[in-house]
Amino acid sequence: MKRAEKADRIRMQLEELYPETPIPLDHVDPFTLLVAVLLSAQTTDRKVNEVTPRLFAVAPTPERMMALEMEDIRELIRELGLAPQKAKALYGLCRQLVETHGGEVPVSFEALEALPGVGHKTASVVMAQAFGVPAFPVDTHIHRLAARWGLSDGRSVEKTERDLKRVFPRESWNRLHLQIIFFGREHCPARYHDLSACPICSWAATRKRIREEAALNAAPRRRSR
Repeated sequence: MKRAEKADRIRMQLEELYPETPIPLDHVDPFTLLVAVLLSAQTTDRKVNEVTPRLFAVAPTPERMMALEMEDIRELIRELGLAPQKAKALYGLCRQLVETHGGEVPVSFEALEALPGVGHKTASVVMAQAFGVPAFPVDTHIHRLAARWGLSDGRSVEKTERDLKRVFPRESWNRLHLQIIFFGREHCPARYHDLSACPICSWAATRKRIREEAALNAAPRRRSR
């Protein structure tokens, strides 16, 4: 099966499985989405959604958050991983939004990526989910599944994004990146995954990937101490 044909079949199957694509991170506007995405690094969306109501009750705008001490921000997000670094990034981000963008989240990849703590993936999520601009944010689920399915070689997140943008229609990107995330969470764990029982991996996984994962899964599991 050619890569384009495989991608089209995957897209149709995901559309059947996930006709609705709710945004996993709770937010009310582009600013609160931007903050939530920044906070989600190395933390689950569920944990972020537990923490952000308290944060946004105190600081729902860049101006309000900038008025806080950095220690106050850190205390409000202390339950998240990397809280000190994230608090510093949030303070710097809000200051730059106020001083450079009039307190508004810019609608530009370049301007977003120039903000403290905001990389390409975060900027892509905000552009796609807050502003509806076609983007294909690649998280660990998408990177892993693109390699499993033979849609990219898994060499880098950047290459995976380029490959997926090339093989899927532009108008599908914003929905599709969420659908793949949902599918990865529900059906495709990173380790000890039975590809033969998976709704998509069972027919889409490459022979090379099947061999690699069979060897990986056959290795002895580490005993927890």
